[in-house]
Amino acid sequence: MQLDTESVKIWLSTDLTDTLIRLAIVAVLVVLCVRIFEPFLGLMLWALILAVALYPAHQWMVRRFAMRQGRAATLLVLISVLAVGVPGFMLGGSFASQVYDFHARFKNDEITIKKPDPAVAEWPLVGKKVYASWSQAAEDLPAYLAKIKPQLTETSKKLAAVAASTAGGVFKFLGSMIIAGIMLAYGKAGSQSMQRIMSRLAGPERGVRLHSLSTATIRSVATGVVGVAFIQALLLGVGFIWAGIPAAGVWALVVLLFGIAQLPAAIVTLPAIAYIWWTGDSTMLNVVFSVYLIAAGLADNVLKPLLLGRGVDAPMPVILLGALGGMVSGGIVGLFIGAVVMAIGYQVFMDWVAEADQAGGAQGEAAPEAE
Repeated sequence: MQLDTESVKIWLSTDLTDTLIRLAIVAVLVVLCVRIFEPFLGLMLWALILAVALYPAHQWMVRRFAMRQGRAATLLVLISVLAVGVPGFMLGGSFASQVYDFHARFKNDEITIKKPDPAVAEWPLVGKKVYASWSQAAEDLPAYLAKIKPQLTETSKKLAAVAASTAGGVFKFLGSMIIAGIMLAYGKAGSQSMQRIMSRLAGPERGVRLHSLSTATIRSVATGVVGVAFIQALLLGVGFIWAGIPAAGVWALVVLLFGIAQLPAAIVTLPAIAYIWWTGDSTMLNVVFSVYLIAAGLADNVLKPLLLGRGVDAPMPVILLGALGGMVSGGIVGLFIGAVVMAIGYQVFMDWVAEADQAGGAQGEAAPEAE
């Protein structure tokens, strides 16, 4: 008994102390690394998401044209910037310029409003109120603005801040694309390192599957949610410009945000079609614009089932719920993180269920032998 007590004292005085000191050093090191890396976290997450999403295209270029990894990555970044960055920059620039123009005109009392059509008063429920307010604004806009100026001032400031954030987001995207190109150039080594980390955490067999599931989920969300929303916003943005809709860039950006949030584009397209018929002169052109906007607004119903969840070992509702929940809690980056976490959680849970089924089956087979 004396020997056991002495052993415990020695262990407490040496081994436990050394272990606690090592844990404290590791914890301090982790905290310092996180604080140092935190300013670049958003940029690096976006770069990683883009690199994972573009990796199959990068490898196809390497095999198809017998290119080096670095050259293929550079070419792919240039193509992506031209194909995505230029239209996005144009829409973002249009949005920012229109918001700043509205803000300047509002400050200088230069905004004019056209008189409403008498048919507006016949709209159900809100027609009379809308017609009265609209008529007052058209007849004496300064007095009407003076009545609601506090609300408009706050709204215009928020819109100006959103415009500045939009311009910053465009430059952030370009920086992320450059970093993603560097990651693509060393894609194989990076993928192997991540696979080793996952294998270390979850075991050799499960780690490989979770690594593949994570990459497939990121690509699925990139194409099935963000890609579809961007394509739809681009199509509708072109249609808005073609049809002469005011603030086309703003409405295209709204469609993009609605598409990412899984809201129907009809919220924007139906008022746009009503505006076309209200202001248009040519019936034939109105029909053409309306058909185009309706078709572009319904494009996500065709593209999304084809792209979302494709190649992922998890049901599409799980991926979609994870993407939406992640976006609510963490913004656009959370869209991908939430989908990956939900997919991994679903896979781990189903593996646990399968292990229980296998254990029950093994017991059932062993029972007759015991008899």
